[in-house]
Amino acid sequence: MKARLLAIIIIIIFLAGCSQATQTENPGWVDQLIKQIESEPVGNTPLSVWRYEYNDQVVYFVPAHCCDISSIVYDADGNSLCAPDGGITGAGDGRCAGFFTQRTHELLIWKDPRTR
Repeated sequence: MKARLLAIIIIIIFLAGCSQATQTENPGWVDQLIKQIESEPVGNTPLSVWRYEYNDQVVYFVPAHCCDISSIVYDADGNSLCAPDGGITGAGDGRCAGFFTQRTHELLIWKDPRTR
């Protein structure tokens, strides 16, 4: 009887862990973005996709991969929110000037494994 109870408890713990893992799955548009990046030539610095919390929302950040190109911050629905850096001035578009100091809960989603 004790062995059966222990097995049930272990199964419940396992299933609870699985349900938490599904909460951090990527939105479909993130997977599409990764596929798009993989279909293009590798960047001067290989691209990556990061997940953060910023201004009380989940956002996704794609750092610039070269020169005067801007980084992009997307909201959870895949809409471009801002460019926190890059461009000719290096300061981005000014719409999220505090992004680098205010972002929290950093999680690397994907990094291009290819090299130049």
